[in-house]
Amino acid sequence: MDCLRLTFGYRSVYRSILDTEVMCMIYKVSAADLKALQLNNQNPIASVLQNVAVILATPKGSVPMYRDFGLPQDFVDRPAAVAKPMICAAVKEAIETYEPKAQVLNVSFSEDQAPGQLIPIVEVEVNE
Repeated sequence: MDCLRLTFGYRSVYRSILDTEVMCMIYKVSAADLKALQLNNQNPIASVLQNVAVILATPKGSVPMYRDFGLPQDFVDRPAAVAKPMICAAVKEAIETYEPKAQVLNVSFSEDQAPGQLIPIVEVEVNE
């Protein structure tokens, strides 16, 4: 779990469900968090976060025998104002489809890279 804390940002929130306090962890994940795949990961939360990062890093159509996996690239070369909502919808749909244990709460963007480059940062809650 120590490696996970270095790789993925997280914060704790409390929710009241049926008058009981339940602690929920919300994690921030981006494609840049994917450094090396860990196969057979024993930590279920780290596994879900890794799966979300893989979804964000994979262009749709690039995986042989699994062409629907990943994000469509129809937002490439669009103005940022047009691309942002397209990316948000694509990210939410892909994560709901391919990682049902993660619930997308928010999608923000890191724009401090090269001009015109949008890096989605996804806040997810992991449902075990």
